[in-house]
Amino acid sequence: MDKLDKMAAAVDIAAKEARAISQLSIATSFSIEEAYEIQKRAIARRIDRGESLVGLKMGFTSEAKMIQMGVHDMIWGRLTDSMLIENGGELSLGSFIHPRAEPEVCFRISKDIKGEIPLKDLDEYVDGIAAAIEIIDSRFENFKFSLGDVVADNCSSSALVIGEWKMPSRDVTNLKMTQSFNCEMVAEGSSADILGDPWKSLQAATRLAEQYGEPIKEGHVIMAGAATAAVFLKPDSDVQADVERLGSVRFQVIN
Repeated sequence: MDKLDKMAAAVDIAAKEARAISQLSIATSFSIEEAYEIQKRAIARRIDRGESLVGLKMGFTSEAKMIQMGVHDMIWGRLTDSMLIENGGELSLGSFIHPRAEPEVCFRISKDIKGEIPLKDLDEYVDGIAAAIEIIDSRFENFKFSLGDVVADNCSSSALVIGEWKMPSRDVTNLKMTQSFNCEMVAEGSSADILGDPWKSLQAATRLAEQYGEPIKEGHVIMAGAATAAVFLKPDSDVQADVERLGSVRFQVIN
């Protein structure tokens, strides 16, 4: 087992056991390319346990976040079927470390994507768009991490809830997006906060998937990135996201 395998095992076990660990980068230096390899190996451990890939999530989809982290591109992570929570379903806090929720826009892929797809041609590859909530949960203590750490940790991917699928529209550039806990709004933003247009995030996903040799297949979902800051989950909360014209999506937090 080489150093990348050891780090992949560390983040995988931390996620599986819902136990925070120290940042990988404190003990060992590694490149962004190695961070993505750690992520790939950690997800391979999940697949070996019977999980299957269902799509990708995008991160750092705002210019402000990229500047904050000192990067010039988005990051991405992999989604598996075990991360899916049914719309209106339950999330147990005991299965997570310090989870946060954020409202997003999600795309459903209609046919296999091979290579980077130009923005103008993406309609041919999408048959659904929906309001969604991503639950992120860093495996690192105090939710603190370096760029390499968060990439290795699958960009904090933890769970997701997808609302009712709507017919795809290119006009989703400035939709009001809100998140509420027990009917009290805790975050508000716009789909314009996702690279100015969520479709641009999807286009970036095709580019990065091609760059790293990750297939995007028919039926996969692409989470386009957060429109607001992520909010810590609290026990006994009814969490709901509302996206203008795309509807609502919700889940219940239990202990």
